[in-house]
Amino acid sequence: MCLQRNDKSVSGFPAAGQNDVLTGFAGGGRVEIGVLGWLVYGVPAAALLFLYGLISRRRDRRNLLALDAATTAGLTEPASLHPVIDPGKCGGCGACVSACPEGNVLGIIAGRAHLIAPTKCIGHGACRAACPYDAITLVFGTEKRGVEIPLLSPDFETNVPGIFIAGELGGMGLIRNAVTQGVQAMQAIKKSLGKHAHALDVLIVGAGPAGLAAALYAKSTGLRYRLIEQDTLGGTVAHFPRGKIVMTAPVNLPIVGQVRLRETTKEHLMRFWLDACATAGITIQEQERAEAVHKLDDGFLVKTTRGEHKTARVLLAIGRRGTPRTLGVPGENASKVVYRLIDPAQYAGRHVLVVGGGDAALEAAVSIADQPDSQVTLSYRGEAFARAKPKNRERVEAAQRAGRLLVMLGSEVREIMEDSVRLETGGVERTLRNDTVIVCAGGVLPTPFLKQMGIDVETKYGTA
Repeated sequence: MCLQRNDKSVSGFPAAGQNDVLTGFAGGGRVEIGVLGWLVYGVPAAALLFLYGLISRRRDRRNLLALDAATTAGLTEPASLHPVIDPGKCGGCGACVSACPEGNVLGIIAGRAHLIAPTKCIGHGACRAACPYDAITLVFGTEKRGVEIPLLSPDFETNVPGIFIAGELGGMGLIRNAVTQGVQAMQAIKKSLGKHAHALDVLIVGAGPAGLAAALYAKSTGLRYRLIEQDTLGGTVAHFPRGKIVMTAPVNLPIVGQVRLRETTKEHLMRFWLDACATAGITIQEQERAEAVHKLDDGFLVKTTRGEHKTARVLLAIGRRGTPRTLGVPGENASKVVYRLIDPAQYAGRHVLVVGGGDAALEAAVSIADQPDSQVTLSYRGEAFARAKPKNRERVEAAQRAGRLLVMLGSEVREIMEDSVRLETGGVERTLRNDTVIVCAGGVLPTPFLKQMGIDVETKYGTA
């Protein structure tokens, strides 16, 4: 298109009474854009650009302040699976920010996405799915903190052909993610099956969310399966404290259909699983722990505390907390030391020490502090509760302000005695009266069990 000025004056300016018009030719037609056109279209466009720039600068400043606050408070270590953004690929569209169910975890700074609240990230993974630039990688651990994870293929198969892992053992602790993995692993198992002489197509080990979802899929597709559980239905969820609020997200379950439980109690969730099993006819062999898995020509022989099972495939849907992490201090073998909280009410009127810095520890401390006449101390070796959810940190701070909870950061238990405990903080020892010690330091990966099967385990330091 060629533009020229329609100007009949010799001075280069419009003659009196003439409009300042640009003329040109496009596709053989004449185009004229007058001053009025620029006012109608150009000025609003410029105003919108200015407004967008102003909003972007304010957003950047807000997100930068949030990131600085998290860094200053030492809240920089994500608890689990979390995103790493490639700035070279990120287009700054904000799709990941909008997709995150937790809100205010990711933010745009200078046209690129950043993890501005690392400890709020709990591993949904929705950000990666939403990113149109493929700029997000989900990783385990950080440069400072390693996480042991079994090596798995995209189909959740281990390096031992025929043995699959889903749920918390593979690093996915969220209920929704565990359910999804349980179904996807079973889909891969069904696809991999050939002719075999065993009574079972698959033995599912663990009746938590991943194992239950896997059993529902097996039932719906006619697979010959058996579901065993070393404890009771629900796995780790069954051992949550009474009344604990469980956060999840809508998910599709085979046979059951769409489930919309966003925020519920442990008891409600357990009733839901019981009803789902009853409706689908799922039978769980409880109090049966898998002790060894041996390879056969076309499958596996699984030895348990109650017998043996021959199966073509094995799905391990067990948690990571079967073996609690201990403190390794004198007196820890005393009967007053426990590793999970079941009923806070039983500690009313008692002096209780809770050890740990994760959600389980904070929830235990606050729920016991709510009991009448209880005296609760929360001890954590770190300088901040970086791995805990914001809501739990807020509850701890509120209990602390109300004088119902003593928090000792940077402290370590040195000795547990009959009616007291000895702690050290900042090089100074302190002895507290004590009736019960609750250790919430997480669980140890069942590495010996995995290695017996030949499953490779690696420590992830911020890698996928």
